[in-house]
Amino acid sequence: MKSAHISVKYFSQEDLLNSGCFDVNEAIDVIEKSIVGFMNKRVLMPDKTVQIFDDVTQDRINVLPATLLDEKICGVKWVSVFPNNPKKFAKQNVSAVIILSEIVSGFPIALMEGTFVSNLRTAAISAIAAKYLAKQCSETIGFIGAGENAKMNLMAMKTVRPSLRICKVSSRTIDTEKKFVEDMSKVLPDMKFVLCETNYQNAIEESDIIVTATSTQIDLLKADWVKQGAFYSHIGGWEDEYKVVQKADKIVCDDWESVKHRGQTVSRMYQEGLLLDSDIYADLGEIITEQKKGRETDDEFIYFNTVGLSYADVALAYHMYNRSIKTKNGTNLTLQEKRIFDHVIC
Repeated sequence: MKSAHISVKYFSQEDLLNSGCFDVNEAIDVIEKSIVGFMNKRVLMPDKTVQIFDDVTQDRINVLPATLLDEKICGVKWVSVFPNNPKKFAKQNVSAVIILSEIVSGFPIALMEGTFVSNLRTAAISAIAAKYLAKQCSETIGFIGAGENAKMNLMAMKTVRPSLRICKVSSRTIDTEKKFVEDMSKVLPDMKFVLCETNYQNAIEESDIIVTATSTQIDLLKADWVKQGAFYSHIGGWEDEYKVVQKADKIVCDDWESVKHRGQTVSRMYQEGLLLDSDIYADLGEIITEQKKGRETDDEFIYFNTVGLSYADVALAYHMYNRSIKTKNGTNLTLQEKRIFDHVIC
């Protein structure tokens, strides 16, 4: 009788970090290649499933599947977003797990902590967009939001735009801003950090690159604060007023067809009839594959919206899986030793 043993490798966040997976350059490279694979129809990406439990707080769990055909890997990210967790429970607002299966026999090969993958993926896509859409001479970056996503975004942006030398950070609390500076000054000691003391306007004005990284559903970013020539990476839900979108010379999305049905600023405008399909300049993949041009002048204000692409999560998770296997990290978990009726049933 053939073996009925099925096992899966489990990777904690610590396993992934100990395997050297916190490599921003590698993440950017892996995800940019996955975007090209998607453009070449070597990726399957079904619609994600969103379960919203509270329309006001936007407490939700999302299910994001994708398949990498060349790698013969199918994966899914199960991610929960509960924006009030920090205030209510002193816990992080986002948590995720990822499952990977091979598609030769269909068995699972990995179960891993997914928050790290998700945050690094978000930062990498934001940085890839900046690589093509931000001014090469960008010196100042301004943040609304100072959590894990903001920190990873700064690292990724500095990777593709090494000219950045000033980081202005604003958040709901001064303590959060101070923690951001404390953490990031160790990672980027040559960067000058400016605490904006909860003043969002101060963080945005005169910034060459703007990032909003919050879990709020409020139009925090105002168009009057944004200078011409800036690049804006919108990575949250609804974080800016409609006038910011209307001010843009180019609107680029990671995938407009995925974005248009969501709850982000450009999605809301589309659903309200204030934005048309023709108003979207390009998907990021069209720019990477040179079907459309990226930044053409230093005066363009370019708006980038990312909704999060499941295949990018799966590609990065699979890369981390391979790296962790090589470094012999992770734990074997047995799913079954025998078939059900091979057990003695009383």
